[in-house]
Amino acid sequence: MDLRKLKKLIDLVQESGIAELEITEGEERVRITRAVAGGGNFYSMPVGAMPMMAPAAPAATAVTAPAVEEPAAPEGHMVKSPMVGTFYRSPSPGAKPFIEVGQQVATGDTLCIIEAMKLMNEIEAEVGGTIKAVLVENGQPVEYGEPLFIIG
Repeated sequence: MDLRKLKKLIDLVQESGIAELEITEGEERVRITRAVAGGGNFYSMPVGAMPMMAPAAPAATAVTAPAVEEPAAPEGHMVKSPMVGTFYRSPSPGAKPFIEVGQQVATGDTLCIIEAMKLMNEIEAEVGGTIKAVLVENGQPVEYGEPLFIIG
């Protein structure tokens, strides 16, 4: 994909206020995600080697909701991402998630998978306890040190 088109798509996401834009054409896919509250921007590069055949479809404008005060975060041990990658709650698409909020876990239990450079890395519980919160959505890009779970 042409880098000028990527730059224009990134600018479109930043200027329009939309949170995410995904375009798929043939075997080539581009997904641009903008962090909404306090985080950094995440950009995914195109996948595949097929040239772009048609112009991208226009993106819909997002409607902004009024600001809502967020509840206080649950207290407990915060499990943070040990790497940059893509967060997955289950071992495969459509499979049951490794853990759910309210579930008991023991030290060493698998909590999620983070895909980094086409390698699937299982993230294990550092402590035992009850899952108080899952802080990341399935398929979302994560940064090093980003909070993933709270275990109480």
